[in-house]
Amino acid sequence: MNQISTKELSNFIKDEEGTVIDVRPVDAYNGWELENEVRGGHIKGAKSLPLKWTNYIDWIEIVRSKGITPGKPLVVYGYSSGEAEKVARLFIRSGYSDVRVYNHFQDEWLSDKDLPVDYLKRYEHLVPAVWVNSLLKGEKPVHYDNDKFIILHAHYRNRSAYLSGHIPGAVDIDTLALESPETWNRRSPEELKEALQNHGITADTTVILYGKFMHPDNNNPFPGSAAGHIGAIRSAFILMYAGVKDVRVLNGGFQSWKDAGFEISTEDVPKDPVKDFGASIPGNPGLAVDIVEAKEMLKSENADLVCVRSWPEYISEVSGYNYIEKKGRIPGAIFGNCGTDAYHMENYRNVDHTTREFQEIAANWESAGITPGKHLAFYCGTGWRGSEAWLNAWLMGWPKVSVFDGGWFEWSNDPRNPYETGIPAE
Repeated sequence: MNQISTKELSNFIKDEEGTVIDVRPVDAYNGWELENEVRGGHIKGAKSLPLKWTNYIDWIEIVRSKGITPGKPLVVYGYSSGEAEKVARLFIRSGYSDVRVYNHFQDEWLSDKDLPVDYLKRYEHLVPAVWVNSLLKGEKPVHYDNDKFIILHAHYRNRSAYLSGHIPGAVDIDTLALESPETWNRRSPEELKEALQNHGITADTTVILYGKFMHPDNNNPFPGSAAGHIGAIRSAFILMYAGVKDVRVLNGGFQSWKDAGFEISTEDVPKDPVKDFGASIPGNPGLAVDIVEAKEMLKSENADLVCVRSWPEYISEVSGYNYIEKKGRIPGAIFGNCGTDAYHMENYRNVDHTTREFQEIAANWESAGITPGKHLAFYCGTGWRGSEAWLNAWLMGWPKVSVFDGGWFEWSNDPRNPYETGIPAE
């Protein structure tokens, strides 16, 4: 296997000769020091292609979807030479003729502060399964400085998703405790206070949220009941809005816990209520935008609404929901494309449900005119997908990002609000 030195790799990157591939777990790519690295992150400009994904039958399709095509040289690195070589050989068998391996990522690249690395700015809020497992074992993992935490298994009217298998010690939370089915907006401060206290949460509790993907079916009366991890991210947004200071999301949800091979429990863990949340709600009101402010944002040159819906919803082929009748879109909103439908987020997720490489999301947004210099309010039909897009922007450190809570549901319910249909004119 052809190898490349640190000096040669520096020149390779500077001269833009080809593509650098990071085969470590996505969490390491984001910034987590999973092998006691002297600093976290990845070689600046590298693409994330974890060794784990080689187990998928459509691996080469994943590769091509990332724009990694034959014709330009590749450099592959990981935690070990064995990992890197395994992926490198797959590339060679797939028709990539110039593939090299870099074996000095930890001992040379990371140890030299002059060699550039990149990472997700708020990566510590997107946690790996091994970090959660460390908490459960009573350890003090990196980036945790607290003495109280709670793990929440989020679901929408689907306790069987929880009872059929969950992270040990996790308690379940129905998203209905946090959002109202009449509007699908976040509940009132008083209702949120009661719900959080009933689940044992104070403003100072570290809260780790996750959900379970169970293959949503649009023919089901409640498809969202099978889209648990989007609901978990929606819940994380509401908790942060309420004022919980340390909110984490398990990257990849329950799938990541299963993939790591950790213990799965079916115990119905009782909730341990607290008497007082300990702070006024909302603690972060600017995270949410309501319809009056959304209309002002549409008029502003310094703000944008971002529509995180599917293309069929955007061009009014479907409303996206069995309880929303009107089809169409908000005039002036930028299309932020979630994926195939109201219960999937393929454009923001990897094949294993982990969050997509953040540079890819940012590049997609940039091509659509979505930039960090403006106040952005993400929305969808009722808030779930908008919350997931919002979380990505917040994790990237974008300075002014919110969720337009009412979304298409609230907008379309008022006949006085304008709307558009069909394919937008260029």
